[in-house]
Amino acid sequence: MDRRILKTRRTIMEAFVSLVEEHGFEKITMQAIADRADVNRGTVYSHFTDKYDLLDQCIETYLQLLYESCMPDGDPSKIPSKAFLLRAFEFLERHASVYSTLMTNKGVPAFRKQMMKMVEKSIKEHIDSSDVGPSINREILVQFLSVAVAGLVEWWIVKGMPYTSTEMVDQLMIIIEHEWPSKWNLAQNKEEDVCYS
Repeated sequence: MDRRILKTRRTIMEAFVSLVEEHGFEKITMQAIADRADVNRGTVYSHFTDKYDLLDQCIETYLQLLYESCMPDGDPSKIPSKAFLLRAFEFLERHASVYSTLMTNKGVPAFRKQMMKMVEKSIKEHIDSSDVGPSINREILVQFLSVAVAGLVEWWIVKGMPYTSTEMVDQLMIIIEHEWPSKWNLAQNKEEDVCYS
């Protein structure tokens, strides 16, 4: 795609996100987007059929940028999970205003849904390229980690990123790598001993 076209699309998307942050999605008009982007309304319509199409393409673009920032050469097998997570959190931190607007604005529930799909896809690709023991069901592991990571990212963004990227990833890795099953079994055995004594 021509650089001028890409630049115009990016300018329109940036204008759109800033208007969503200020007024909410429902109140935005195509004319307001054109005015903010400093282009005529016909230019906006030449790239997007309406504001719903703009929203869909905006979500797809920003999620793709997030995904690409985490994957060297787009190959999930080349990056360990901690490095992948750190790249994702750092990217979100650098672009906090955009992702915060898309994540927290009431008029953009589609962003959360698409982000969840992207997280699930990324985790599945990583698990598929990793050595997971035979006792662990891969599908259940993907779902568990996807919900946990996506929920944690959403909480972190909604709360205004109260911890650094490094702190978030360090804590997440401690939680993921912690031997919860063996600890839980030990606690369960102690409870059984108390019950039968």
